[in-house]
Amino acid sequence: MDERGLINKDDKPETTKVNIDDTVLVEQCRRGNSLAMERLILKYQNRIYNIILKMCANADDAAELTQDTFVKIIESIDSFQGKSSFYTWAFRIAVNLTLNYCTRNAKFGTQSFDSSDDESIAQGKERLREILADANLPDPGTVAENRELCEIITRVLMMLDDEQRAVVLLRDVEGMNYAQIAEVLNVELGTVKSRISRARGRLKEIMETILQ
Repeated sequence: MDERGLINKDDKPETTKVNIDDTVLVEQCRRGNSLAMERLILKYQNRIYNIILKMCANADDAAELTQDTFVKIIESIDSFQGKSSFYTWAFRIAVNLTLNYCTRNAKFGTQSFDSSDDESIAQGKERLREILADANLPDPGTVAENRELCEIITRVLMMLDDEQRAVVLLRDVEGMNYAQIAEVLNVELGTVKSRISRARGRLKEIMETILQ
């Protein structure tokens, strides 16, 4: 276990390295196989934590919500009917818990980007200007390694409403297709497309404003 209370990959037994289909693991879970559930947790916990963290912008809360997600998965695994993939079902639980959390707390107001911001934000703005001026999209790995840019992108994302932030993160961070996002959010495909379009339009407006 690490400091977030999540399973550490280094702690997993050798047998968990075997690649087993989620459907098989779910069936084994229903038969009371605790190792199968551990494999599912190890497979998805970091990805789910990453999405939750970017939705709520608080590491401690994200760790707690991730644990709540897997508690709910364990409690509900017998009712999982397989109409969707386990992957989208697990993310639906995670996103719903996080959206409820955001609504309940309602503490993510617009964050300032004025002249009082620290030097790292100023550096992030400059890097963002360079990216927007470049016709070629930056390498995601390069963006992830740039602390200042990550900081400013996090602030920009938090200016979106919760539903818009969720679709952008599922699409651009988790890499889900529109159909998978529709399953996670339990909405129509057209709704996903319109939310993504509105969210990206809003992101463009925000970035243009903060860079003026």
